[in-house]
Amino acid sequence: MSKSFYHFLMKYRHPAPKDHISLFANHAYMDHSFPKSSKDYHELSSYLELNGQYLESMSIFDEAWQLYVNAESKN
Repeated sequence: MSKSFYHFLMKYRHPAPKDHISLFANHAYMDHSFPKSSKDYHELSSYLELNGQYLESMSIFDEAWQLYVNAESKN
């Protein structure tokens, strides 16, 4: 995987979020402690479990992670 999960997620940022992944991206952008350089699922999920109060459900992260893995496997 060449880019971090955060970098990948930022392509979903939107001023008027249309879905839960866009909302997650907007919140992650505002979260100054988000592990921006991480490519590690366990590091990110642990961080979000402790600090991701803005996530309605961890399944949103899992869905975004799967999109990330699929996109990065094509590179």
